Amino acid sequence: MSEQSEWPDGQYPERPVERHKGPVVLRRDRRDQGSTTDQRLLDSRGPSDWVHTDPWRVLRIQAEFVEGFGALAEVPRAVTVFGSARTKRDNPEYELGRKIGGALANAGFAVMTGGGPGAMEAVNRGAAEAGGFSVGLGIELPFEQGLNPWVDLGVNFRYFFARKTMFIKYSQAFICLPGGFGTLDELFEALTLVQTKKVTKFPVVLFGSDYWGGLYDWIKNSVMAEGKISPHDLDLLHVTDDIDDAVRVVQESYQAWEDTH
Repeated sequence: MSEQSEWPDGQYPERPVERHKGPVVLRRDRRDQGSTTDQRLLDSRGPSDWVHTDPWRVLRIQAEFVEGFGALAEVPRAVTVFGSARTKRDNPEYELGRKIGGALANAGFAVMTGGGPGAMEAVNRGAAEAGGFSVGLGIELPFEQGLNPWVDLGVNFRYFFARKTMFIKYSQAFICLPGGFGTLDELFEALTLVQTKKVTKFPVVLFGSDYWGGLYDWIKNSVMAEGKISPHDLDLLHVTDDIDDAVRVVQESYQAWEDTH
């Protein structure tokens, strides 16, 4: 629609009174008469509600990315291992996590986990005991977890999406031990990014055929069978019960990546 058809006889509305808040322009009833940003910054007696507003959260989010990038920039090639925080130390899966952490460290990979207890602690512990580099990326939760004592380098995050970015950016592969919603979330996030080619040559290993077999069969017999994914998408998953096999998949994928870079 042309300006002439919107405003007949060439009559345009007068420019309304406006107020500027940085790059934001406020007009009409959106224009408030409150204090300025620098006034609120310098006036320590004012209300503290501003620290909980969305614009301020943007700065916190930015700070998390800057802190994460800075802390992890020098981490050598790494593999992220996910697993349940509820795994007890006397559970066989805990010992399995220790062995996987140690095997990855012996293969020259840093090990990255969510930094919490359970399977995450086991993997960090195995890497540390083998003399490897053990990294933990924690998350602020309503129930306090804290970083396990086997983490050499730890970063705590407020936001899941910032933490997820670090896992993907600084890992060469994911290995998923038996876990719950958090492990499933990271698993399907990685699969989506690889499927859509947001990341390249990123293997995802499901460790434990008894635990993961049902999920794999459902993806194959329901999701793929109904055409919701392509047959080659199933190749993005590797199910195994053998630690050497899991490390081999990671090493071969990393070597293929190195050969193309």
